[in-house]
Amino acid sequence: MRTEGDTWDINTSVGSTAVFVAAARALAGRRPEPLAVDPYAEVFVRAAGPEWADLLDGKVTEHSLLDPGFGASFQTFQEARTRYFDDYFAAVMAAGVRQIVILAAGLDARAYRLPWPDGTIVYELDLPPVLEFKRQALAANGDKPRADRREVPVDLREDWPKALREHGFDPAAPTAWLVEGLLPYLPADATDQLFDNIERTSAPGSRVAIEELGKQPEPAGTEVEQPESVVAARSDWESLVYNEQRPDAVRWFTARGWHAEGISLPDYLESLGRKTAVASDSVQLMPSLIGLTTAVRPAS
Repeated sequence: MRTEGDTWDINTSVGSTAVFVAAARALAGRRPEPLAVDPYAEVFVRAAGPEWADLLDGKVTEHSLLDPGFGASFQTFQEARTRYFDDYFAAVMAAGVRQIVILAAGLDARAYRLPWPDGTIVYELDLPPVLEFKRQALAANGDKPRADRREVPVDLREDWPKALREHGFDPAAPTAWLVEGLLPYLPADATDQLFDNIERTSAPGSRVAIEELGKQPEPAGTEVEQPESVVAARSDWESLVYNEQRPDAVRWFTARGWHAEGISLPDYLESLGRKTAVASDSVQLMPSLIGLTTAVRPAS
């Protein structure tokens, strides 16, 4: 259960969801014709502990990520959003933006796996234990970042723009922001404040990509019964998120002069020639509420 001022490491609270998501990316990358492959996801999962390694090695037979309903849908969701944001950064590079900020970076390894042009700086903001885990796991595997990677240890509920500037961030330079897997863990007012901080800290020519999650409706009482592992995983996740109606990112940034466009996850999958798996309403609820948004601040 979330509390005001709570904290976590990679194996507790919000931090543990990062390992769960990395495991989903690792498993999705093994499927035929994956939408995206993150080779570092497996590095993180194995570093998180033997129980996670056993999942990858087939020594676990009952796990929510292995469930043909929830697991398959969740893996598709992870590889789809990875593809969307990878394509976003490809456009960022082509546009000449060389200042990148990843908010709540978690186990995002894009500083290591994307072909960043010379002079690119990638700022990663997260709690110190999470950043330390990632750095140590990748260093132990012999991996090095492909850009100037700068850790900014900060709680996003604090004055993170100030912390960002203290680590060399240039507010006069165009910035590409990434808000992936973060908004569900923020209440609506904090989401509005986050958008405001991004808007106020963005020079002309900046961009932002956002993953949104709509408010979940109350259970209708007709959901198909799920395996115990799926029910437990969903219960754990729901205890960490704020089920509130947040500001719509497209409308929010458009109202402030940005050029914004969004697409729902099911529509995005269809644009890639993939169909959302048919399963129970309970399994499909979260993917159906996910939106992917990109906004660009005009250069002049």
